[in-house]
Amino acid sequence: MGHTNDPAVIERLMRTKGRWAIVGLTTNQWRSAYDVSLLIRDRLGMDIIPVNLPGDAVHGEPGYRTLADIPAEKQPIDVVDCFVNSQKVGSVVDQAIAVGAKAVWLQLGVIDEAAAERAKAAGLDVVMNACPAQVAWKYGL
Repeated sequence: MGHTNDPAVIERLMRTKGRWAIVGLTTNQWRSAYDVSLLIRDRLGMDIIPVNLPGDAVHGEPGYRTLADIPAEKQPIDVVDCFVNSQKVGSVVDQAIAVGAKAVWLQLGVIDEAAAERAKAAGLDVVMNACPAQVAWKYGL
């Protein structure tokens, strides 16, 4: 049947202050992660942690190469926001489970039913094929 997003989970994740690790966030201003991460930080009031292959800092926030590289003082991670393609997101979801993240958010167009099931089975909240920027207005954020 497939995953169905729960509007109550989406609203809770967007309203509850926390740490969002944003996987695929780079300094490339043309990528959607660049602007969406600013909304998550500046409008929703979250702490953001850039995660990208070179470990580059973005928006003045120190970056890390993997979720496992994020230091203990920045744990736990409340939401792992996945700006990677559907073929790669399964391994990111598995890393999120391994580091004890509380939720995974697969961006618009990022779909992996098996990974969503693994995350749910591990007790994580799951949002798939949705963008915080596109639903923020719905919740008056």
